[in-house]
Amino acid sequence: MIRVLLPILLVGFSIYTLVDCARTDESQVRNLPKWGWILIIILIGTLGPIAYWIAGRPKRPGSGGGPKRRILPPDDDPDFLRKI
Repeated sequence: MIRVLLPILLVGFSIYTLVDCARTDESQVRNLPKWGWILIIILIGTLGPIAYWIAGRPKRPGSGGGPKRRILPPDDDPDFLRKI
């Protein structure tokens, strides 16, 4: 059973990664051009999709990395106090 299931999962993962890369905007793909990642995913087999997920896939918003916005309570917010 595992001899059949593992190759099916690997092919499915490769196809999913290929579609994800193809649908991603060119400006968001990291470290290589989009066509380069597509070639790597197709030609390298199992390691290509893993490399794309680690080094090429765009970072999603809210995944950290950006500056944290400080939330001000209403009595410390100058815009709120001007409106009163």
